[in-house]
Amino acid sequence: MAYSVPRKFPTTIVGSYPKMPQALEAIKKRKSGEISEEEFKEIVKPAIREVVEDYLWAGVDIISDGEQAREDMVVYFAERMRGYSIGDWVRVFDNEYFRKPIVIGRVEWISPMTLDHWLYTTSISQDRPVKGILTGPYTMMEWSFDLYYRDRRELIIDLAKVIRREVEELIKAGAQYIQVDEPALSTRPWREDAELLKEALDIIFKGLEAKRIIHICFGRLERIIPYILDYPVDQFDLEMKNSNFRLLPYLKEYGFNKELAFGVVDVHSFQVESIREIEEAIDTVMRADIVNPEKAYVKPDCGLKRLPRDIARAKLKNMVEAARRAREKY
Repeated sequence: MAYSVPRKFPTTIVGSYPKMPQALEAIKKRKSGEISEEEFKEIVKPAIREVVEDYLWAGVDIISDGEQAREDMVVYFAERMRGYSIGDWVRVFDNEYFRKPIVIGRVEWISPMTLDHWLYTTSISQDRPVKGILTGPYTMMEWSFDLYYRDRRELIIDLAKVIRREVEELIKAGAQYIQVDEPALSTRPWREDAELLKEALDIIFKGLEAKRIIHICFGRLERIIPYILDYPVDQFDLEMKNSNFRLLPYLKEYGFNKELAFGVVDVHSFQVESIREIEEAIDTVMRADIVNPEKAYVKPDCGLKRLPRDIARAKLKNMVEAARRAREKY
């Protein structure tokens, strides 16, 4: 019997999960050339299985592979597209670094980048739907050095075409949820950038038979809300808890009318939110009168990868229970 996602307040995740030791070892071996890409895909699978087991234990409704194969959300895709090379280490914030990709030629899709692990995750998900999750063209563009295009629009359009090709592979395989991650957008909250991303999303999502989701977190998103609400998506996945639900009045003011996946646990805090605290977070969103329970998805602010595994598990477990109680209340 197929798993039935709850009609009200379904629970989900944004994408990443704490890296399992097997995944860290596999990434290290691939970078050093000790193993091939095909060997890498196989070696990472036990780590994905552990992530899925945690999601199932917590009771999450819509899951992912925990992005166990991804050294970084940009580098992972850049290494698997034509037109990129990988540069030196660059500081992102605090003690977080990544190897900034360099665009050296026209970016093109070569072969499926996420499909194998999506298929594997689906095979062990106990019929829970698995999101197809891809780093968006705006974030790929912003977090790369461009030595080829010199024109931002041309680069983002070509990146959108690559991502569209990957999305088509996922949907062909049966993916019902497609999420494009655009954390860079809220760090450059300008109208022209918001409109540039809309053009790219039109390419990615046009005519798709799947739930279309965009994830944006942190930054100053309120500055461009009027320019993003007509994006061709079904759902906005937004950080809320960390910023004390600051975005709610802006969404209300500008007539938000999509599904809303809202963060109820802070991924930057090691403190495990109580069930009651998460219930209160859900109540805050419901009082804002922006979405009804059928269009409200409960999830963490962002990916959980920077947390210890036991804390990530505990946060998810309490989140699921709070959502269950909210279904009875609303």
